[in-house]
Amino acid sequence: MSWQKFGIRPDLVERIKFKMKNPATKEKISQLLDGATKYDLQDRVKVKKWVKAAARILNEPLTDIQEEQIVSFVLAQKIDPRNTFHLLKLWAMFR
Repeated sequence: MSWQKFGIRPDLVERIKFKMKNPATKEKISQLLDGATKYDLQDRVKVKKWVKAAARILNEPLTDIQEEQIVSFVLAQKIDPRNTFHLLKLWAMFR
């Protein structure tokens, strides 16, 4: 799995996946990222801000190293939130 290459721990991913099954939590994360563009998702400062905010919403304390691993992963994916193929690829990665 691609995210493991960035040093992101499987237990963290599983906890986040479980928490994202809560509709209220999922809605808060959706609102956080509403309007994000592919250019925003390539901006390290914005992505780091969103990672911190998402961690607060999910009540998931992250170390600086974990934050950096997640930011690096997001930047490396070159995600375009308006491209259905990109979203399907991400969905498959975390199923």
